[in-house]
Amino acid sequence: MVNSKDFSKRLKEIFDYYDLSASSFADKIDVGRASISHILSGRNKPSLDFVMKVVSSFEEVELYWLLNGKGHFPPADQNEDNTLEKPTDDSDDSKAVTSKNDRLVADMESQPKRRSGKDIEKVIIFYADGSFESYENYPKT
Repeated sequence: MVNSKDFSKRLKEIFDYYDLSASSFADKIDVGRASISHILSGRNKPSLDFVMKVVSSFEEVELYWLLNGKGHFPPADQNEDNTLEKPTDDSDDSKAVTSKNDRLVADMESQPKRRSGKDIEKVIIFYADGSFESYENYPKT
């Protein structure tokens, strides 16, 4: 029997390894974003279809590890540096992103800083196309 809480922790490990948000993970395995939310919260248990989509979409994820936590993830013989392609320094996209980031940082630094003394628990970004991304501040264990 799959322990929902442990399964959620393993899903979060996959998110971290591939640097994905819950919504981008849902898009990658072609399931509804609500499905991810319900599984992470413990409301629903993962279906066989869900588990198989995860395993088939991410070749480094072992079925036995995902279900029971036994085995290894990420595989010991792979480095995390090899999982993402690094853009070349001379690419136009890279220069455009760097330029935009520099402008955003300058704008943020010029704005007055407000601090209420409260800790941020969750940030949700809504996009014009109806999609969203959610970032949560998980307690450190």
